[in-house]
Amino acid sequence: MRIAILSDIHDNVWKLAGALEAAADAGALICCGDLCSPFIVHQMARAFSNPIHIVFGNNDGDRFRIALNARNYAHVRVHGEFFQGEFDGKRFAVHHFDNVGREIARSGEFDVVCFGHNHVYEVCRIGRTLAINPGPLMGATFAPDGTRTDVASTFVIYDTAADSAIRNEVR
Repeated sequence: MRIAILSDIHDNVWKLAGALEAAADAGALICCGDLCSPFIVHQMARAFSNPIHIVFGNNDGDRFRIALNARNYAHVRVHGEFFQGEFDGKRFAVHHFDNVGREIARSGEFDVVCFGHNHVYEVCRIGRTLAINPGPLMGATFAPDGTRTDVASTFVIYDTAADSAIRNEVR
């Protein structure tokens, strides 16, 4: 099974459209937070027909309306700040924050842990767990002083059979 994993959309509807088109054949989609605006749920749900799992990020200000919008689609689930589930025999955990995600991975309880927040693409093993930060779909990172730097808009396709994560870039 192929699973699309993305994070940190920050209302970039153009990059989201490209990612959803590229991931159309995935069996599920995981969003690690920072959709930002509630209307992003509609865009995801209309363009991707398989199950969508969303956790909140620190920039999801109107969580009530994000959850309300998700209720309009039977295939969309908002899980609050943490999601754990199983896909094709692989145990997954999802959290927005990278530091929390790494700690969850260190527990060894999951096969795959997905996170975002720091806008840095990363795929690595922490013990036996595959840790995946798909990078910022919005295509930017921010220094502590708020200075913005444009970076690649990335997401990941994880293949459960191969236990591998492939980096994808949206132009």
